[in-house]
Amino acid sequence: MRAVVFENYGEFPSLTEVPKPEPGPGEVLLRVAGAGACHSDISVYRVFEEGQPGAQKPPFVLGHENAGWVESVGSGVSERVTVGAAYMVYGPIGCQHCRKCAQGRETYCENAATMPYLAVGLGRDGGMAEYMTVPERHLIPLGDADPVAAAPLADAGLTPYHAVKQSLPYLNGGGRYALVIGLGGLGQIGVQVLRALSGATVIATDVKEEARARAEADGAVTVAAGDRQVEDIRELTGGRGADAVFDFVGANPTVATAAACVAQGGRVNIVGIAGGTHEFSFFTNPYESYLTNTYWGSVGELWEVVDMYRAGQIRPEIERFAMDDALEAYRRLEAGEINGRAVVVPNES
Repeated sequence: MRAVVFENYGEFPSLTEVPKPEPGPGEVLLRVAGAGACHSDISVYRVFEEGQPGAQKPPFVLGHENAGWVESVGSGVSERVTVGAAYMVYGPIGCQHCRKCAQGRETYCENAATMPYLAVGLGRDGGMAEYMTVPERHLIPLGDADPVAAAPLADAGLTPYHAVKQSLPYLNGGGRYALVIGLGGLGQIGVQVLRALSGATVIATDVKEEARARAEADGAVTVAAGDRQVEDIRELTGGRGADAVFDFVGANPTVATAAACVAQGGRVNIVGIAGGTHEFSFFTNPYESYLTNTYWGSVGELWEVVDMYRAGQIRPEIERFAMDDALEAYRRLEAGEINGRAVVVPNES
C-alpha cells in the first residue's frame, strides 16, 4: 500500500510502498478515510534531531489526525466495533498501566519515557496511508458524520477543546473576555469551541486578513497584528485585559502578546509549540495571573469533540488532497499556503 513515510531526521518525507498492516490482539484494521497534515509533522522531520526530547525514531508513517472505516478486527476485539462503520481515531498511546492512562489521559502517561512511541503518526505508523491499525479503545464512533472532514479534529479539534475546557472557570460570569492568538487550523476551531462553551466575548488576532475574516464569521471580534495590536486588544476589554488567553502559535512575539494582554487573575495557555519563552517574575506579570501549557487531550474529551462536530457546533475547514498529492500538501503547509487543514484522502481515486 502507499504511505507518506518519515525516513530520516531533517529529510522531507517520501511517498512510497509499505506492507499493509495486520491488526494485533485488541486492534482493528482501519481503511483510512482522511488524514490531517499538521504542523507537528513538519517539526518531526524538520526540527527534531536524534536523541532530542520528543524526537521519534524513524522510519514510520506520518499522520496523527485520522478517521476511517473498520476493515477487519484482531482477536479479543469486542462486539461494539462494527466492521464497515466510521470511527475517529484517538492518537496518543500510553502504557495503559499508570494513573493517567487509567483516566484516559494518555498524553500525560507517567511511563512515556519507556514507550517505543508517543502516538499513531508519532513513532508508530499513522494514517497517511491506505490502511492503519488502531487499538480498539481509541475508536470513537462517527455515525453518519463525514469521516474525511472529521479527521483533523483528532488533534486540531481536541487540542483547543482541552485548552478551552481547562480555562472555563476563568470565563464563567458576565463581562469576560477570551483572546485567541493565531488563526490557523487550531485557532479557528478554538474560536468555535469558545463560542459554543462560554458566554465570553471572543477576541481573535492574526497577521492574515482572510483568517481574521473567518473568525469574524464565527462570532469573534478581530484585531490585526502590528504596532497597535496589544493596545487595541486592551481597548476592547476596557483596559483590563483578557481573562483567558490562548496562544496557538507559541513563538516569542505571540507569547509576549499573550503576556501583555492577560488580565489580573487571568490565565495564559500556550498551545503552540514554536519554542517561544517568557520571563515570569513578580514585577512583570499581572497579579495572580497564571501561565500554563496544555498538550492534546484525553480520549474522553475526543468523544465530546465528536459530539460537538455531529451537532454542528464545530466545522473544520479542510482542503482535500489525493494520495498522489500528499507530499504537495506538506509543501504547501510549510509554505503557509493552507487555509484550515490539509486532509489527505488515501483511498480516493
